[in-house]
Amino acid sequence: MRRPHQILAFPYKKDINREYQYGIFCRVGKEERWQGIAGGVEDGETYLEACKREASEEANITDSAPVISLESTCTIPVVNVTKEFVWGEDVYLIHEHSFGIDATKENIKLSHEHTKMEWLSYEEAKKKLTFDSNKNALWELHFKLTHNRIPSYIKNI
Repeated sequence: MRRPHQILAFPYKKDINREYQYGIFCRVGKEERWQGIAGGVEDGETYLEACKREASEEANITDSAPVISLESTCTIPVVNVTKEFVWGEDVYLIHEHSFGIDATKENIKLSHEHTKMEWLSYEEAKKKLTFDSNKNALWELHFKLTHNRIPSYIKNI
């Protein structure tokens, strides 16, 4: 069963000019909503495991792709994600945990959850993203990458 948590992940790579590019996805739906990879956390899964599973399901990213844990978190009204109170009447918010995924060696292939994906510069991606939580996580990832603030290890959180 799904827990009241979700992950958000941004694939990244360098372009031919050695500038970072970020993968953003257009979600299937009536409105055009651009975001990172997002999905639920199942019972017994760590956030990192959920990140890797969702990245595989939504973008065909392999389990061996390096992952950066970000500090960016947010809460989302449960009805915005599940349309109902699936965890009981007293669970109002879902907690979102963010990551970056090195997609340099990956062959991105979209799932049925997205209509398209684009590789964009930080500024282009930030302008196109729909949700503030995504913009915050993308800023943190971009800052860490461009200021060499990536830890040499990944915690299994």
